[in-house]
Order: sequence, then structure tokens, then C-alpha cells
Amino acid sequence: MQFVDEASIIVEAGNGGNGCLSFRREKYVPKGGPDGGDGGHGGCVYLLGDDALNTLIDFKYQRFYKARNGQPGQGRQMSGKAGDDLYVKVPVGTTVIDEDTLEVIADVTEIGQVVLVAQGGRRGLGNIHFKSSTNRAPRRTVPGTEGERRSLRLEMKVMADVGLLGMPNAGKSTLIRAVSAARPKVANYPFTTLVPNLGVVKLGTHEHFVMADVPGLIEGASDGAGLGLRFLKHLTRTRLLLHVVDVAPFDESDPVAAAQAIAHELEQFSPALAERPRWLVLNKLDLLPEDERTARGDEIVAKLGWSGPVFRISAIGGEGTDALVQAAHRWLTEQRRLETEDEQVAEHERSMRERMEAEAVARAEARLSYKRKRDDEGDDDDDFDDDDYDVEIEYAP
Repeated sequence: MQFVDEASIIVEAGNGGNGCLSFRREKYVPKGGPDGGDGGHGGCVYLLGDDALNTLIDFKYQRFYKARNGQPGQGRQMSGKAGDDLYVKVPVGTTVIDEDTLEVIADVTEIGQVVLVAQGGRRGLGNIHFKSSTNRAPRRTVPGTEGERRSLRLEMKVMADVGLLGMPNAGKSTLIRAVSAARPKVANYPFTTLVPNLGVVKLGTHEHFVMADVPGLIEGASDGAGLGLRFLKHLTRTRLLLHVVDVAPFDESDPVAAAQAIAHELEQFSPALAERPRWLVLNKLDLLPEDERTARGDEIVAKLGWSGPVFRISAIGGEGTDALVQAAHRWLTEQRRLETEDEQVAEHERSMRERMEAEAVARAEARLSYKRKRDDEGDDDDDFDDDDYDVEIEYAP
């Protein structure tokens, strides 16, 4: 299945039914009076989080969604039928942005979560509502209102606790294969991974966390090189980043320069994401002689000036991977506990998410501005890459 993580759709709620102008006309009822009923409310459009979906490909082929209109009222005080609501299923992890106002309407982060995105029109009133002692034959009705119409941008971000970051061929896919049941493609050439992969890391009966592997970055990705920064947004929901570094690259490049380049591209993409806790994972130690492994690892750590946690592993052989996942699980458990018990920690997490939300809005605004510019120039091609435009991020004071 093709992986699509962004889509633009139009949703339109149903119109409310008009009120009825009618008078009671029955034999033996000489003064029947008004009996026009009300119209029905228009149907609303909702988005529904569904764990069975993992891509937005359906929205590539169907981009317009409309709920049913309410039926008009009838005589004998009969109200029209309300329009049926429309529920549109989206993957869990979808951010919904109004393309006209750039408002983030909601983040669909839970299975079964329902989000109202287009309000149905209100019903009209029949003439029965306007009778009085001085107006016994009212000819006034109220028409139904129009349903809300919105242009929405959907951005899917995979839901994961731990994200893998690194150059192509650093061993990220091999690592996720070693610690979970995920089976991403592994090969000895760059950009083997073309789409994000998720794996559930199980440590016990009720102990597990989700790990995400995204396509590797190269230096200059923020300028459009390689696969660009398109898939980095899938790391914005993670709490912990594992920076995987190949200690023995097959092209004999410098691992330190590669790690520094990745850190720079991360900062260019999202300053907030760059502040997330990041652990250094030195991979492919099996390619070095045993007597050189410790010295090589210490050299890389020293040149990077790294002060955070460091793990030395060989993903293909499983060496050191158990200690890594155990440490990650302990950190995640402690972090969740602190967010529950310490209001300052919880507030910091909310602030981080607000900053990332602001960055998402900035990217959406840049994309919309770029698309409008192309339309003004007469280019009607809807397929363009995120790397074709620049994003400047500003935060509210």
C-alpha cells in the first residue's frame, strides 16, 4: 500500500430544512389555524480515530465529504427528518488544520476519538411558531441555515514513544527488527527505508512501548537533498530520540561529522523537537576488532562533546540492545510518573507540544502560501514536495 501522510480535503455539513407554511384544512374544523412544521437539522461532519488505518491514501482519491441535508417541514405540524451525520475515519495520530484560518482544530490521538469539523445547519421554523392572539393566520416562516463548509489539511504523525534518528544505513531498521516484531526492509544501500515503520517493543506481559523508524537524513536535507525533511514530523510525538551512529561506515566517512550533520538538520526542522531528550547509540561495533571498540567509541563521544547517555550496540547480533530497551522503558515510565505527579513537568510537556503545534501551523502556512503562488503563476500541478518551500517559525510571546 502506498504511504500517504498528508492530504487536503473539503468537508461540508448538511443544510437545515426550511420551515413549512401551512394551514389546517379539515371538515368540521372551521378555524383550523396554522400547522406548518419545522425543518430538520442538517447533518454534521465528524472525524473518527481508527486504529485500522495507517495512511491517508483514501483521501488522495476522495477529497470531498458532505453530510445529508435536513428535510423541510410539512403540514399537520410534522417536522422534517434531520440529516444523517457523516463520520470520516482517519488514522490515529492525525492533526487537523483549517487551511483558511490555519487553526489547528484537533489532534486525533486516541482510538474512537470523535472530532466535529463541520457544524450542520440549524432547522427552519414553521408558521405554527408565529401564531398569536393578534395574528391568527401567520404567513411567516424561518428558512434553515446553510451547513458549515471547510477546507482541511490532514497531517498524519505516527504515534510512538521512542524515535530512531540517523543517517541512511546507520542500522535503524536493523535495530527495530532486533527489538520488536516489525520487519522493515534491510539492505546494504542508502535509503532502503522509504516510509516510517513502527514496532512494539515488549518487555513483559503488560510492559511495552512503541518505537518508530523513519527514513534516514543526509546533510543538506533542509535544502531538499535526499528524501528531505518530510518524514521528520513523525518524530514530533515521540518523547525520546535515539540517535543511531554507524561507527564503521562502509564509505569510510567520519561518524562524528555525520552525527553533527543530523543534529543540524534536526534543529533546522524543529527547534522544539531538537530539545527532546536524545541518547547516542553507537551501532555496528561488530565491524570493529574487539580491542578497538572501546577506544573508537570513546573517541566519537569525546569529539562530539556528548554529555548524555551513550549505548554501544551491534543491532544485527543483538549485542547491547536489551540494555538499551530496558533503559528506554525505565525512562518512559519515570517520565509518565513525573508528568502525573509534578505540575511543573506536566506544564513543560504541554509547552513543548504547543511549540510543535505552532511549528506545524507555520509549515502549513508556508505550504499554502507556496501553493497559492503556483496557482497565480498558472501551475495547476497539485503534486509538489515540502522541500520546495522555506518555513520560518515564530512563537507567541
